[in-house]
Amino acid sequence: MSSKLPINLDDLLRQRTVERDRIEYKKGWNPAPTIRTLCAFANDFENLGGGYLVIGQDCNADGLPIFPPAGLQKNQLDRIQKDLLGYCNLIQPSYFPILSLEQVEGRNLIVLWAPGGPNRPYKAPRDVPARQKENRYYIRRYAST
Repeated sequence: MSSKLPINLDDLLRQRTVERDRIEYKKGWNPAPTIRTLCAFANDFENLGGGYLVIGQDCNADGLPIFPPAGLQKNQLDRIQKDLLGYCNLIQPSYFPILSLEQVEGRNLIVLWAPGGPNRPYKAPRDVPARQKENRYYIRRYAST
């Protein structure tokens, strides 16, 4: 498995090279918050490089990752990628993050790198599976350093 990430995965997970505000962890696959987060990273109005979303990695109340990762079952990976493609097509204008399948401590993770998009601003449905799509703009506020 070849990583498509521009940084070392261990450094990313342990927040050594990317500020905590630019990383979000999801223990499992949940489409609505995932698409909202990707939309916010794509909007990256402060030009900080977007962000990373790690699916299959749980975190504590302070936003720090818990090891070993929860992981995703191997038989879930194809379905999640297919769902992700469909749901990302709901982001307007069109936007898709860079997806990398990774393994940490024998556990499967999906890491999405969502750099700031070239066609900002982006909007996405509040609830992606809903029949009536209510599109909204999502923006993340980063801490000043």
